[in-house]
Amino acid sequence: MEDTLLEVNNLTVNFKTENGSSQAINGISYTLERGQCLGIVGESGSGKTVSSLALMRLIPRAGKITGGELIFNSQKNGRTAIQNLSEKEMRSFRGNEIAMVFQEPLTSLNPVLTCGYQVMEAIMLHQHISKNESRNRTLELFKKVKLPRPETILDSYPHQLSGGQKQRVMIAMAMSCNPSLLIADEPTTALDVTVQKTILELMKELQEENGMSIIFISHDLGVIAEIADKALVMYKGDIVEQGNILDIFSNPQHPYTKGLLACRPPLDKRLKVLPTVKDFLQPEQPPQTPKGALSSIPQSLREVLGLTNIISPEERKTAHQKLYASEPLLKVENLKTYFPVSKGIFGKTTDYVKAVDDISFNIYPGETLGIVGESGSGKTTLGRTILRLIEPTSGNLIYKGTDILKLKDEEMRQYRKKLQIIFQDPYSSLNPHFTVGESIVEPMRVHNILNDEKERKKKAIELMERVNMTASQFNLYPHEFSGGQRQRVCIARALALNPEFIVCDECISALDVSVQAQVINLLAELKKDFGFTYLFISHDISVVKFISDRMVVLYNGKIEEMGDADEIYFNPQKEYTKRLINAVPKGRIEDIALKSTGAIHTLK
Repeated sequence: MEDTLLEVNNLTVNFKTENGSSQAINGISYTLERGQCLGIVGESGSGKTVSSLALMRLIPRAGKITGGELIFNSQKNGRTAIQNLSEKEMRSFRGNEIAMVFQEPLTSLNPVLTCGYQVMEAIMLHQHISKNESRNRTLELFKKVKLPRPETILDSYPHQLSGGQKQRVMIAMAMSCNPSLLIADEPTTALDVTVQKTILELMKELQEENGMSIIFISHDLGVIAEIADKALVMYKGDIVEQGNILDIFSNPQHPYTKGLLACRPPLDKRLKVLPTVKDFLQPEQPPQTPKGALSSIPQSLREVLGLTNIISPEERKTAHQKLYASEPLLKVENLKTYFPVSKGIFGKTTDYVKAVDDISFNIYPGETLGIVGESGSGKTTLGRTILRLIEPTSGNLIYKGTDILKLKDEEMRQYRKKLQIIFQDPYSSLNPHFTVGESIVEPMRVHNILNDEKERKKKAIELMERVNMTASQFNLYPHEFSGGQRQRVCIARALALNPEFIVCDECISALDVSVQAQVINLLAELKKDFGFTYLFISHDISVVKFISDRMVVLYNGKIEEMGDADEIYFNPQKEYTKRLINAVPKGRIEDIALKSTGAIHTLK
């Protein structure tokens, strides 16, 4: 037990609700060794975050630890039962022994205090040193977490930093008191894949330098494979599987784990339909015949995992010959969108941010064109400019022979029925005061579609059912749904006007990987049934490769590469594209095996 840092024995957490008590954690047990990285993986609602908040005694007021032991074997303070500490003792324990990096750094940092002061405050509170000493210590930490221009960032406010830089500030704050255990709660979920890779590398480096243990929480087993030595898979408050990373990836035992692994878009082949967790958790009865290796696998799974679900290169080539023989639906010609930078007391324009810088391409009817790039590459501005939600500086947008940039407001309003958008955050794009049914009916009312409210409600219910929701949910509000369900509402709302062209702006990036698979399947199904054309925007090149016919790689407002999605992925020409591809967490068994045996260091 000398090497065991943390023992969790039969932990149970309950929450008070309007209908009584709800058990969020169902008596889980595990251990964490010194210097080890433990990955906790599961969907939203699985209990992974609550189980770790229990270690910090930061469970929301409605929640309570109702059973179990949390034993921390500290080199500083010996064996400590966390659940028995007073609040005063717990305040000292947090930071000094266990620190936490939260998912969204922007909401974790105080917007009215400089980044440097917030880290200094934590150091002064726990280490009782002077302000000048704490400032020097903060500067050292900023250098340690590889922040650019650390002296400048010390006096910068959170809104002046990128998402990756804010997360590095949070890691510096967590490291300020040299904790034995660092809990990282989805620290890379909202970040680009390239930034995510640098954060994972940084955390691993800090772990090795300081000999600390890490609990890394994520919904993505691919990310867990990059950093963790051991993993717990959680489902509905239970640990359904645990073991070393190699065993879990090479020989998963529980259907839920198999589902999480299968729902990630494969990089080596094209599937017609992505497997989902539901396919594994609710299998049909296996048929009596035929006998053999596949006889124990339900028919639905044989279809999504078997050869009938793979799109061959020949099928893809034939489909593309037909697709690109038609006239373009939309021509984007020399499009520029510049934002002026003003300085001086008279607000004189001194420069421009060239968000979209002389871009040209065509989109064909029935095509999915993927736009991929990091934050700041111009991909969202491009999508919104095409819809004239942002007015361009110059260029042409020819939609079915009409330059929509020359249309007056009333004419453009009519065109908006044909051009729709699904935003990144489904919660902020839905009015919280409207029921989801009302949110779907409203655009039909604005554009005078159908004869009366009765017909519109009937149409809205049909659309809800089309995106796998039910009529009984019509009068519920957005806060009563999960993120994936809210995104389905946004998709139904976009369909309400019978559009031809839909911009999907990072519409799955905020979702669990298992829910991502469901939404990707839904978008593909709707495209097939209604003949939609998609502009699919994402920072994740693996998702763009899976869903797109062609791909555009954007960097600093310009096109780096453009062409067939598979060709660009397997044969990238530009260094920037190669960097995006290399940053994708692949979770390959051969890589995990090398890491597990230490052979990867020999190869390096």
